[in-house]
Amino acid sequence: MLQSSTLKFLTDLVQNNNREWFLENRKRYDASKADLEKLVGILITELGKFHDLGNLQVKDCIFRINRDVRFSKNKDPYKSNLSAGIGPGGRSSGKVDYYLHIQPDGNSFLGGGMWDATAEQLSKYRQEVDYNADELKSIIHEKTFREFFPEISGESLKTAPKGYPKDHPEIELLRRKQLFFIHRFTDKDVTSKDFADSIINGMKLLKPYTDFMNYILYDANPEAEDIQL
Repeated sequence: MLQSSTLKFLTDLVQNNNREWFLENRKRYDASKADLEKLVGILITELGKFHDLGNLQVKDCIFRINRDVRFSKNKDPYKSNLSAGIGPGGRSSGKVDYYLHIQPDGNSFLGGGMWDATAEQLSKYRQEVDYNADELKSIIHEKTFREFFPEISGESLKTAPKGYPKDHPEIELLRRKQLFFIHRFTDKDVTSKDFADSIINGMKLLKPYTDFMNYILYDANPEAEDIQL
């Protein structure tokens, strides 16, 4: 569980997103970050029982709260959430892992899936869907999985990708540029004693999908075709 004070800090930060206020409330941020670190430590221990995480450390998972505003119209210096990327290599692995997002007002969630795929990786993904969609569909259409992860996030092409007919039986999957599954938590969930257990349950359900996508995107090496995003 997380402390209600962590959510309160984030709520207040939204109303006071400036460096002066943040520095005045630095102790509150440090306490909130420590609260998340404690939770992530528990998750690493439990996840490590069914997923080889190597020598993953909590510090490898936590994202910075500072925003990169160089190319953004939004110049708020701080994020309105706390977050962590949990999986082999941590937040910077580049692979498909488990993403935990903590944000008040029911905006917290656990998610995982294809998000920042390169053109080459999308080509691999579409080739797999074209040749054998049944394995992927058996994972993401499984009843318990979809009950826990009812929300699919991410962009799709407006038309068929290059090299595939518009009437392909798996056109909806082929059009996907991102395929990210989400389970949302209420603020009450986040501060409940069962929060860590619920996250671990979600990670167990996500693992077959993350394993599948990591194999397709990073481990398999089909011959690349002409690529069109």
